[in-house]
Amino acid sequence: FIRVCDIFTHRRVTLLSRGIIRHGMHAIAVYEGESEPELIDLPRPDPDVGEALVRTLRVGVDGTDHEVISGGHGGFPADTDHMVLGHEAVGVVEDANGTELSEGDVVVPTVRRRPNGDNTYFERGEPDMAPDGQYHERGIVGDHGFMADYFTSPAEFLITVPPELAELGFLVEPISITEKAVEHADASRSAFEWNPDAALVLGNGSLGLITLAMFEQRFDRTYCLGRRERPYPTIDIIESLDSTYVNSNEIPVPEIPDAHEAPDLIYESTGYAKHPFESIEALAPNGVLAALGIPGDWAFEIEGGKLHRELVLHNKAIVGSVNSHVGHFEAAVDTLASLSDSFLNDLVTGIYELNDYEAAFVDDDRTIKNAIQFSEYEKRR
Repeated sequence: FIRVCDIFTHRRVTLLSRGIIRHGMHAIAVYEGESEPELIDLPRPDPDVGEALVRTLRVGVDGTDHEVISGGHGGFPADTDHMVLGHEAVGVVEDANGTELSEGDVVVPTVRRRPNGDNTYFERGEPDMAPDGQYHERGIVGDHGFMADYFTSPAEFLITVPPELAELGFLVEPISITEKAVEHADASRSAFEWNPDAALVLGNGSLGLITLAMFEQRFDRTYCLGRRERPYPTIDIIESLDSTYVNSNEIPVPEIPDAHEAPDLIYESTGYAKHPFESIEALAPNGVLAALGIPGDWAFEIEGGKLHRELVLHNKAIVGSVNSHVGHFEAAVDTLASLSDSFLNDLVTGIYELNDYEAAFVDDDRTIKNAIQFSEYEKRR
């Protein structure tokens, strides 16, 4: 018979008991018109030529996942009514399928994929620079993500990770986002000798905190702006990194130079549309803003002439950055290895088993970075 599990809706009829799906797997997906993720059964994928089959270890949950679930960002794959979630993954190669990988390798997948055939951005190894319509992003737009027991991927988009980083490999993707943003910020200052001393991170979510920990290794002084009042866990983390917390309720971005100092680099991860414009004035001469947040539509007034003068007369720059490519992922692996255990323990607030997956999506005052565990890592002998 077909047993209908109590925890499944009518969409999720389990066929495994009859062997109709011989190699089934669990996945976490969102359906069109729904506002909550669901646990579903899918066939286990078979790798195509050039692809490897990966057994998923852990997948991180971030703000983009929540935006995809709410319908505020991304888009479903063609000809389907659901999207498998997840773009921050780490897994183990189950079937190398003739690629240069080996069974047992710990790997992290990049996110962007060719939409329909190749294009110049993918040919150059720069998919992160492709404009809308010339890429898919797994778990975000046009392609299913990695929140499943197994996934397949072309080997060229799988980055090997040392076994000792297997449990935290899901952090490689968000770290890679900052690797790219900083690379582009540095490139914008490469025409002259630039020796930045101070950096300001706008936003104390998980990406902001990861970036702050990375900046601790480079800058003499770091600041992080948030809107929370004490006591609050992320403020404790900020100060454990010897960084200064700036409460935006007391000191807005334009006043930071007077209250503290003008930063040479501002990293914006809030998606608050006014912040990039406020940052122009707050930057030190020759400074650069890296903008990563994606705001909704919002019309407001700015002092356009004043900001234009700031950019020109003080040689300031604004760099927009989204996604990352293989080289950034490779750099992110090294960066992850360099971050302290105490910081990482504070950052990762929850690892949830599949039967408790819903808790991973709860966003409350105790949540900083959650992940869902699909299987445990066992090093092969």
